Amino acid sequence: MERSDPHNSAPDGEHESQDRHHARSTSAAPKEAKLVPVKGTGLSGPFIRRPVMTILLTLSVIVAGIVTYNKLAVNDLPAVDYPIIQVTCAYPGADPTTMANNIATPLEKQFLQIPGLDIITSQSTQGNTSLTLQFVLSKSITDAATDVQAAIQRATGKLPIDLPSPPTFTKTNPNDQAVYLLGLMSDTMTDGDLYKYASTAVAQRIAILPGVSQVNIYGVQGAIRIKADPAALASRGLTMDDVANAIKAGTVYSGAGQFDGAHRTFVLQPNGQIDQAEGYRNLIVARNKDRSPVYLRDIAEVRQSVQDERTSRFFWVRGFNPPGSIVVLAVSRQAGANAVEVANSVKALFPELRASLPGSITFTPVFDRSQTIVNSVHDVRMTLVIAFVLVVMVIYVFLGRATDTLIPAVALPLSLLLTFAVMSMLGFSINNLTLMALTLAIGFLVDDAIVFLENVIRRAEHGESILKASYNTAGEISFTILSMTLSLAAVFIPLVLLPGLLGRIFQEFSITIIVAILASGLVSLTLTPLMCARILGERRAGHKRARMEKWTGNFIKRVIDAYGRALDKFLDRAWLTIPILLVCILGLWFFFTHLPFTLLPPGDSGFARGVFIAQEGSSPEQMRAFQKLVNQKIEADPSVAQFFTVAGSLSRSSSSQAIIFCIFKPREQRDPIEQCLLRIQKSINEIPGLTAVITPSPVLQINVGATNQTQGQYAYTISGIVPQDVYGAANQMMTSLRGFKGFASVRSDYYNSTPNLKIDIDRERAATYGVSTSAIQSLLKNAYSQNYVYLIKQPDDQYQVILE
Repeated sequence: MERSDPHNSAPDGEHESQDRHHARSTSAAPKEAKLVPVKGTGLSGPFIRRPVMTILLTLSVIVAGIVTYNKLAVNDLPAVDYPIIQVTCAYPGADPTTMANNIATPLEKQFLQIPGLDIITSQSTQGNTSLTLQFVLSKSITDAATDVQAAIQRATGKLPIDLPSPPTFTKTNPNDQAVYLLGLMSDTMTDGDLYKYASTAVAQRIAILPGVSQVNIYGVQGAIRIKADPAALASRGLTMDDVANAIKAGTVYSGAGQFDGAHRTFVLQPNGQIDQAEGYRNLIVARNKDRSPVYLRDIAEVRQSVQDERTSRFFWVRGFNPPGSIVVLAVSRQAGANAVEVANSVKALFPELRASLPGSITFTPVFDRSQTIVNSVHDVRMTLVIAFVLVVMVIYVFLGRATDTLIPAVALPLSLLLTFAVMSMLGFSINNLTLMALTLAIGFLVDDAIVFLENVIRRAEHGESILKASYNTAGEISFTILSMTLSLAAVFIPLVLLPGLLGRIFQEFSITIIVAILASGLVSLTLTPLMCARILGERRAGHKRARMEKWTGNFIKRVIDAYGRALDKFLDRAWLTIPILLVCILGLWFFFTHLPFTLLPPGDSGFARGVFIAQEGSSPEQMRAFQKLVNQKIEADPSVAQFFTVAGSLSRSSSSQAIIFCIFKPREQRDPIEQCLLRIQKSINEIPGLTAVITPSPVLQINVGATNQTQGQYAYTISGIVPQDVYGAANQMMTSLRGFKGFASVRSDYYNSTPNLKIDIDRERAATYGVSTSAIQSLLKNAYSQNYVYLIKQPDDQYQVILE
């Protein structure tokens, strides 16, 4: 006789739903789990049996971690700077082409023979040449400096014999942001006297600090200027060469030996050097036909002045009147040096520097780059603390007991302290990347300890004592914890082996996170088993649960039930998987293509630098007029706290450019720095004939090369053998780039439209009068190059005597 199954008439979907419900009900039914017998105590047994040894090891880790943490250097990023050396040479009066052919080319040929040289760039302006040498990451800055010095020595024979001084080099990247800006101000001193104090009492003391590469002085050195009167020279039949030779013959500083008497010896000290303007005014340079003397004051104006009269500086602080004289010093660090340590060493000198300066000089800090670095590191450090608190809270919520939470909560800081000790041994620093590694790792640093703890509690609830459960857990899962730790650490090994610049950047990040994972595994195999055996209370099946345990258990049960119901509904409508998957893929594609790409966010450092550019060939007087207009525009912006502008500094920029340094108010008192700069640039660009390019200095900065970025955020370098081909390709590229949307301005650092006066020498006519080409060249040089004819030697410095 056949019996009908009442379920046969149900639809297939209902059968599947009921089967899944029956399977969950069956699996949810309590089963009598059996404990696996364990032989041995694994890796953790000795640490449970020897608590004194374990505690002493733990205390040693705590002491080592605290001591090394306080000694770890603070930096924005790992030291990944390319070894970069800047070589400079001055040849007053020479045009850019002459500088390139006579100075840059001989030096470049010698530098190209240096092993490990990656990139070389040179910039030749009126009277100055600057070469920047970038070496491969594997070459040390000390070896690079030695090779550069040898190359300069080899090139000396091919340089002009009348160079005022040989080329010099510094271990610095000219595109790197200054670590510290200092200001010296006075209302009573002259520019030359203030520069003397800045260069001797301040700059020389700072330059010898560890990690300091150079101290750029934005000021003008004192000098004696002699302005010859052409009419007075012509009436007396004199030339500029005659005046220059007379000055050189009328002042000299050299040793004269000693005079030995019968009983005593005397050192001869002739007063051959003239070091004051009054002395040069009374210098006899020639004689008239009646043998009366011709004094220098008769044919020239002699005055105490400055070395570069074309330079104009302006410093402004909100709420104060501009000082009469100002000198700003920019402290640059060596490649790879710690910016925070350099800034701290500079600040430690402040009491000594203030004590060495006269009361008429005001010494004031202008900008401290290290403060933004310290603030960014502090933000990440607070994130690490918040992450630690949240992890402990989550552990407590799910474990439900304070004693249970204490075990992984202790393992977490102990793993971090052990990581700090290893970081100190490896020479790492506390920076944004290493702190980010610890922040990312803090979530799974407690995993191993929780696994061990949960297994001990499970065995205790099945009848074992806490001590026995701890021993059995050590023998059961200690090798499991070891394999978990090693497999998790192995995930980050490819980052350690990443080549090039990115590999150097993320090396400290990856090694730090690997060390933290290994430290977590070590703590979970040593201290955690001991704490489980000594701190946990006895557990039995059906033991009284704490209030948090009850609440968490009930909550998790409700979550599982709700998830089961939702899963049933989703599986009944499995076709939804395809549209959900397509939406996820489209969303991934949309955000991946529309989100901006950047290696490091610029942040808001409150500091910006840039230039304002006038038409090529603008005179110093015209640039000073433009500078006054720009100063008024920047003063009118309410977000600016202080700023500094320099015009006419040929050694640092083109004659048609001026430098701008802006320090803004605190963030809470102004708009974001991008909006402030956009407003300032728009205001300056309203001045006819001027274009401003000001960029914010990033909080986190990696000097990825020697490319100059003073005229914008991005730079592209074109190189070649034939100059005209390079210039033509650059013009074509600029034309193409101007067609792209998003570029506010596109400019080149090649200036070929500067007005020139071509002088054609009639050699036949000159020979008729017995005048050589070299004499004409020397006459023009003495008259217009502003080169010095004599160098006054004094104990504190050397000063020029300039004939023009």
